[in-house]
Amino acid sequence: MDIKGITIGNLTSRVPIIQGGMGVGISLAGLAAAVANQGGIGTIASIGIFLNEFADGTSFLEACKRGLRKEIRKAREMTKGILAVNAMVAASNYDDLVNVSIEEGIDIIISGAGLPLHLPKYKIEKKSDVKLVPIVSSGRCASVIMKGWDRKYSYTPDAIVVEGPKAGGHLGFSYDELEHIDQYRLEKLVADVIQVAKPYEEKYGRRIPVIAAGGIYTGEDIAKIMEIGAAGVQMGTRFVATHECDADEKFKQKYIDSKEEDIVIIKSPVGMPGRAIRNEFIDQVSNGKRIPVKCPYHCIRTCDFENTPYCIALALINAQKGMLDNGFAFCGANAFRTKAIVSVKELIDELMMELDAALVNASFKTAKASV
Repeated sequence: MDIKGITIGNLTSRVPIIQGGMGVGISLAGLAAAVANQGGIGTIASIGIFLNEFADGTSFLEACKRGLRKEIRKAREMTKGILAVNAMVAASNYDDLVNVSIEEGIDIIISGAGLPLHLPKYKIEKKSDVKLVPIVSSGRCASVIMKGWDRKYSYTPDAIVVEGPKAGGHLGFSYDELEHIDQYRLEKLVADVIQVAKPYEEKYGRRIPVIAAGGIYTGEDIAKIMEIGAAGVQMGTRFVATHECDADEKFKQKYIDSKEEDIVIIKSPVGMPGRAIRNEFIDQVSNGKRIPVKCPYHCIRTCDFENTPYCIALALINAQKGMLDNGFAFCGANAFRTKAIVSVKELIDELMMELDAALVNASFKTAKASV
């Protein structure tokens, strides 16, 4: 069947997939460019982008800016496709990361881990054509952002990512909400946000595509969520076990070796729940065996670095480098379903075949029912 990509402003992807931004160092230029080359939207995660920039004694802030510039430029050399940067609102240098992204001509800024209430300000100040896409966890969050942008900046999101409770990494849900996960099904969240967006679509005279994220694993999953109105999906976990993913091979192998019972919710030093693959490091933290360390970066505003039992930045840096004895791997709820490392092309081809088959099957059922 004719599978449409995602249209965000004057940008249209060939396939309806955004590769989720995964820090620290999991989705950099290599993965983002590979996804863009296959017709998806590739995303560079800006958090932890300073990994290789301290060698000459550069400050944390300068290392982050330089690292992000390098990754965007490197990705641009590798692809002519659509590229995004994921910028966390909770990052202590959020302003710098957004400004660098705009200065380097990134196509899209995807922003979550907090409400990006002032994101249009940067675009307006720099007279940029960058597309702005907030990440939300509910219709209420979407309403707050859209009302604020409309009132203060006369602007509305170019698209919205709705991230459900089955997503990986830091989550926009409370621990109590995660215990009642069925009440926050992605299908319901997407439908709520679509309704919230409708009056702004009418006011601004353009469609605001709603993109579903969190727990999407197969092409059939994509078909089901698009049937209720999602313009496409954002996927992170599926892209970890690819040759082009920027993480160490041991990090990828952790996904392949994981079992369903290994996927756990942890308490993060940044004050949010997180989903990760259980290992000895996580068990030590849970048992109080880790000793607090001095904060070397203060990279997240909400991090309780004076009382935390470990530095999450260092833990994630270690994990990205394959040193999982001193770190852990964030993941989505379906990470345990990963069976092999494949190329990005193989993965997207597989997803599109599954999506096509699901759409054909749905069309056949509809036609049969109408006879």
